[in-house]
Amino acid sequence: MGLLHIVFGEAAVPVLTEAINLDEKLQGELLSFEDDLSVGPLFILDTKEGQANRRLWWQQLAAVPPPVQPELLPETMDTEAAPAVEEAPGDADRLKAMKAQLKEDPSLEIWIWAGQNARDVCGYYWLVSQLYDFAGRIHIIYLNNLPFLNEDKKVFFPTYLHQILPSEFRKAKGLARPVSLAEFELDGDEWHRMMNENAGIRMLDGGKKIKGEPTLFYDKELLAQTGKEFVKAWRVVQQVTGKLKYPVMDQFLGWRLKELVKEGKVESKGDLKTIRDFEVKLPGEDINTTNPVTE
Repeated sequence: MGLLHIVFGEAAVPVLTEAINLDEKLQGELLSFEDDLSVGPLFILDTKEGQANRRLWWQQLAAVPPPVQPELLPETMDTEAAPAVEEAPGDADRLKAMKAQLKEDPSLEIWIWAGQNARDVCGYYWLVSQLYDFAGRIHIIYLNNLPFLNEDKKVFFPTYLHQILPSEFRKAKGLARPVSLAEFELDGDEWHRMMNENAGIRMLDGGKKIKGEPTLFYDKELLAQTGKEFVKAWRVVQQVTGKLKYPVMDQFLGWRLKELVKEGKVESKGDLKTIRDFEVKLPGEDINTTNPVTE
């Protein structure tokens, strides 16, 4: 029997790779899906149009200009001479390759590892919605409210897989169980609900329950951490994430800060690229630079 381990995000790869090397019963390949589906648009993500819209959204977050469309090029320019935009393989490509593996090797089993966080749970819903044809060979290991030992041998409850010591994964393997036919149906329906809802942010609300919130959900916190004097944007983001039980990605909060700048709710100086490139403050002059009132 072949084994393919699935995680959501590169951060989990090193620890699980080491765990696989420590235990022969875990021997197998490891595949990481990279898109964080807990944030951003999901509408019709099961279509090429939906996937293209999501790629454009990620480019917006990364301050990458969108590729030039041939129809938008000047009429005098040869479209065949225009530089081609090479795209790195995305999760849709990884999924397609994984399905091909499952078809070629009937003995191959999938183990989906998920921590108690919105990214992993949203990734699970997406993946399960695509794998009904392979029921019986798809397993889930959901580390929900489970105690583990940290480096100091103290009990803690991890939120993310990368927080778990490699040696501790060995006791987690016993939790692997097949995704049931009922779960394929119900969790597949949940994924379609999430796509149709198309919330800006998806948060874990106990168990595997995902609650949608608007894109501007964290704007209030960002404004609360922005003062009357200029401070590095990354510090504002750090202050917000430090208060959250389930931290949201820095890139998303940085994008929201830039949107607040565009809306005039925050002033900035520097280049609005990454959160280390600019500073922010609330609108209005600093007390030290205010002109004296004249009679």
